[in-house]
Amino acid sequence: MAITAKSILKDKFWILEEGNERVGTLSKDEERYFYQKGPNTEVFDTEKQMKKYLGKITWTSKEVEDAKEEKELEIYGFPTSAPAATSLYDIKRKLPLFTKSKKSNSLYCAGHYIIKFEKGWVKSFSPKLMTLETYEFEGPFKTVIEMKEALKIANRTT
Repeated sequence: MAITAKSILKDKFWILEEGNERVGTLSKDEERYFYQKGPNTEVFDTEKQMKKYLGKITWTSKEVEDAKEEKELEIYGFPTSAPAATSLYDIKRKLPLFTKSKKSNSLYCAGHYIIKFEKGWVKSFSPKLMTLETYEFEGPFKTVIEMKEALKIANRTT
């Protein structure tokens, strides 16, 4: 199986994985490569030596990984605080709902909200459905800017 090198610091530091298992780290200074696996460190004077030792490497950039992560943290067009294990849309209340794990019974609401507690309106990101059932709220909003604008308006009227 090929090793995937995920860039953490551009052209300086990578986490190496084989499948979904971390197999070490690779770092580079001006002159050499350093492969660390557990307490052991291998030093290579050239890129060719390093590639010969490690075998086939697929290089990925942090930006690519961040973009993948960002896409996964959204349901029905609304951002979420965690990847959704399950998702559903409550048509009656117009709420995008999700669970954080397959076994969870806790439903969360994707998006940004403002919630009116006893002391006033507060902002909230991916709150539990139970919270929205208990308190007055506005949302969901797709962006922080939309949510902040609604918060300003709500604070002016109370």
